[in-house]
Amino acid sequence: MSNLDKIKAAGVVGAGGAGFPTHVKLAAQAEVVIANGAECEPLLRVDQQVMERYAAEVVRGMQIAVALTGAVRGVICLKEKYKQAVSNLQSALNGVANITLQLIDNYYPAGDEQALVYEVTGRVVPVGGIPIHAGAVVLNVSTLVGITNAVDKSTPVTHKYVTITGAVERPTTVQVPIGTPIRRLIAHAKGPAESGDYAVILGGPAMGAVTTDWDTPVTKILGGIIVLPTTHSLIGKKTAPLENQIRLSRSVCCQCNQCTMLCPRNTLGLGTSPHKAMRALAYGKGDGLPPEEIVSCCECGICTYFACNMELMPHRIMGKLKGEFLRNKVPFEKRESRGASDERPYKNLPTARMITRLGLKKYDVPAPMEDGILPIERVKIPLKQHIGAPCTACVTVGQAVTAGDAIGTVAEGQLGSPVHTGISGVVTAVTDTHIEIQAKGGTS
Repeated sequence: MSNLDKIKAAGVVGAGGAGFPTHVKLAAQAEVVIANGAECEPLLRVDQQVMERYAAEVVRGMQIAVALTGAVRGVICLKEKYKQAVSNLQSALNGVANITLQLIDNYYPAGDEQALVYEVTGRVVPVGGIPIHAGAVVLNVSTLVGITNAVDKSTPVTHKYVTITGAVERPTTVQVPIGTPIRRLIAHAKGPAESGDYAVILGGPAMGAVTTDWDTPVTKILGGIIVLPTTHSLIGKKTAPLENQIRLSRSVCCQCNQCTMLCPRNTLGLGTSPHKAMRALAYGKGDGLPPEEIVSCCECGICTYFACNMELMPHRIMGKLKGEFLRNKVPFEKRESRGASDERPYKNLPTARMITRLGLKKYDVPAPMEDGILPIERVKIPLKQHIGAPCTACVTVGQAVTAGDAIGTVAEGQLGSPVHTGISGVVTAVTDTHIEIQAKGGTS
């Protein structure tokens, strides 16, 4: 079996949040492979700690990725402030050719893959494009560890490191089987019991989604669980009816242009214009905007959480319009950047300032990575944890399974990635969306 086939069979996908099947990325021919260790979102600690603990595996995964893509070099990007991770990676790179470190400043969103492509190559991914259009493949550092495990050990992706933080007594980063309900992690971090007084953000504070379902399972792409009081301003902004924003934009938005001036995609010369979206939608003319000014939005939230002084939420408006354009397959020009702004270095938003604006300063604390794996008695494993087609179950109720077994597969020719079980036990439920497994000897 080729290395690419091993990666495919192991179910390796983008672990940083996108979930794009890694074997598809690595089938491309690239000039450079970039490892994303910048930890885009505030409060999360997974990438930093993975690089500290698994530096050798990160480097080995990069070597495999460089070889498969035919790239001439690999670059591991991480923040300069990650001192221990930098030291460990430097040691792991001793004697390794064509792979280097690139240290970047602590700004938000440094982990945006288009920002990283520009930092490393000086090129800008065109509007509507992906990094390979600039000659690059970008992989999260946990994805690189998954590549190493797949190629060298034939080990599939069955577990995920997750940071649990926010309104918990013991913020921590812990490894759990995929399919573990988030309530188990919150309880482990000595967080509050489920109630109407708390909500959970899945992912980072700016781009993550709010849920009140504490049975939501951990997936291959989940990196953070942030518990906050429902009265917190961030929860209010994320859950406010979008219709209210449309009405407010009509009466409150003064077209000051701050949202556009501070937009990181705009500073890359992509023409992203949230202030235009606010005005156009307010007058019911959102479909009249040039799509190129919308689809280039990465929904980082700087416009909402930092730039706007009127408490408006441009990134949600952009997300709405972007979704409509893509669903309706509105044609747009994949135009090249007009050139990154000379002001870009001065407009990069310091992460500490973003944390303060989000009202999260008191939660910006260490979340140490624990040894071992958090035990779990029952998992609910989604059949779709990636971009592409969902898996089809290949197990039945009552069937005994062993940790590492494939339980969901993707038809040949479809974009997708198989899923595996991280625990041994018995299959108790199979649906179109998930598979439940009870651990041997466990009780629910």
